[in-house]
Amino acid sequence: MVLSPPNAAPTLPLTRRSFSLGDHLPPTLDILWRIEHGAVRTLTWNEQGIAVTLGYWGVGDVVGHKLSRVKPYQIECKTSVEVSLLPPELWFQALDALVLHIKSTGEFLNIAYQHPLRQRLWQFLIFLDQKFGCDVEQGRLIDLALTHQEIAEAVNATRVTVTRLLQQFEAEGLLLRHSKRLILTRS
Repeated sequence: MVLSPPNAAPTLPLTRRSFSLGDHLPPTLDILWRIEHGAVRTLTWNEQGIAVTLGYWGVGDVVGHKLSRVKPYQIECKTSVEVSLLPPELWFQALDALVLHIKSTGEFLNIAYQHPLRQRLWQFLIFLDQKFGCDVEQGRLIDLALTHQEIAEAVNATRVTVTRLLQQFEAEGLLLRHSKRLILTRS
């Protein structure tokens, strides 16, 4: 249920913008972006210049610099993306998406503290499956192409370790690789 303030103006059509894979959404402080198509990740960098993933967001999610105090803060397109611009006077229209943003941030933070690393990586894959997964014959396809480095940044590990663990998951029959994407098997 989306709540609207008393005497709210009727819902107006929102301005839409399109971005390509690898683009960054502009760092605009006075708007939020509602994702209509595609996927983005939010990230920052630590003192050593290492990328730190803050979250992955897809259709229906709302992102924006106003939702974080982290600096620097970047919103990177992981696919082609179409977004609607939500100016502050229309944020009430995104209340459900804002609540979901809070829940997803908490879930992502919980994953970051899973131990051992193998469990953290597996929980991250489940998170991606729930957000971007679709049923295929062999299981659940995570319909988002991520590099091993990007996965490593999300789970605070090295790329080499992530590659080794993904190979173990594959050897155990827990996942399959398909065209730069992962399938979580039904086993």
